[in-house]
Amino acid sequence: MNLSSLLHARAAEDNPVRVVLIGAGKFGSMFLSQVPTTPGLHVAGLADLSVDRAKAACINVGWPAGKADAASMDEAVKTGGTFVSDDALSLIQDPRIDVVIDATGHPPAGILHALTAIENGKHVVMVNVEADVLAGPLLAQKARDAGVVYTMAYGDQPALIAEMVDWARASGFGIVCAGKGTKYRPGFHGINPDTVWEQFGFSAEHAAESGMNSQMFASFMDGTKSAIEMAAVSNACDLSPPSDGLSFFPCGVDDLSNVLRPVSDGGQIKQKGTVEVVACDERDGRPVFRDLRWGVYVTFEAPNDYAKRCLLDYGLKVDSTGKYAAMYKPYHLIGLELGITVASAALRGESTGHSRHWRGDAVATAKRDLKPGDVLDGEGGFCAYGKLMPAQASLAMGGLPIGLAHGFRIKNSVPTGKPLTWDDVDVDESQQAVQVRREMERTFANR
Repeated sequence: MNLSSLLHARAAEDNPVRVVLIGAGKFGSMFLSQVPTTPGLHVAGLADLSVDRAKAACINVGWPAGKADAASMDEAVKTGGTFVSDDALSLIQDPRIDVVIDATGHPPAGILHALTAIENGKHVVMVNVEADVLAGPLLAQKARDAGVVYTMAYGDQPALIAEMVDWARASGFGIVCAGKGTKYRPGFHGINPDTVWEQFGFSAEHAAESGMNSQMFASFMDGTKSAIEMAAVSNACDLSPPSDGLSFFPCGVDDLSNVLRPVSDGGQIKQKGTVEVVACDERDGRPVFRDLRWGVYVTFEAPNDYAKRCLLDYGLKVDSTGKYAAMYKPYHLIGLELGITVASAALRGESTGHSRHWRGDAVATAKRDLKPGDVLDGEGGFCAYGKLMPAQASLAMGGLPIGLAHGFRIKNSVPTGKPLTWDDVDVDESQQAVQVRREMERTFANR
């Protein structure tokens, strides 16, 4: 662990890692709050659809007045300030930039920004998990071919899970299950932007003061975000999604090794080497004891009897067979931890997790009865939620990715709970995101 030392060395050389951040929402703002106390890191460019909103975000997180008022990229590089613009592509193309961060949450925008960065020799930090699940395996391959890093964002749960999976495998343990915690109860798949705050536990006023987007948080609550993130983990870690979607088992940290072990050994999962999300509430609404709502976990298997004894010797909570144990991290700090990925990509040439395979997909599924003429309104909206599926199953049925379930008009009636297909909507094949997804499907279909 020497990222801090490497960053300090860059600071001492007056050669900081120069970054363009695209998107000054909640995640971007959290990252911006840490930049002033991270030597060797310089956000030279900040792009947002609203320049005023982006500058306000900088002030809101504690930047000194004038820090984000550079008149050009040249001035930003010379003075250590930040140039704020609504033209993300021009910032990406600047030859002095090392790393591009997409924190837009908009899949087509994420794909455009990633491709532009790769073409211009920049490392890509894809905070935009929606874009990653839509086409991440292909984007990662293009980045490798170009000699740059394409990476998940440390601080977000998929990268933290990938780190734990890597730890277990590098230590000689077999992966049984990996995932995260969340708030979930039956019926949540129908949550929409009008009903999200009463279910989430925040007041609408608190959410507004914290800059929280109701549609984005609806996607957290309706199961979409979990489906997307577990698809990303499947693709990064070569793990199998459950064949029938996520189960959201109620489970606290002390029961991880009992619940998230194979059914054949008394657990709840059907196979080893899978992903799953655990709920922080029991099905009747009672809170789970020592829940993992904000955290991540991995359950793993001891490879031999000696290792089994060692697990007990060092106090791990093991299951009744003694061969399964769990590690977990109770919290994740989102954008506050993003500097880890930026430094890893720029200074080590390494990702903090990226799509290596196409194992999982998040397919748009009707929240309500959809009829011809309805227009899909995207992740966290009123029309559809994302369901985790094996990529092969999604490909076989022609599943419509949740990342493209926006703006397309419904052609066929689709009942509540049924996954949508490409044939159910009028697809605009001229869209770059559609074309890239089609290319990804062709490229990875038989791998």
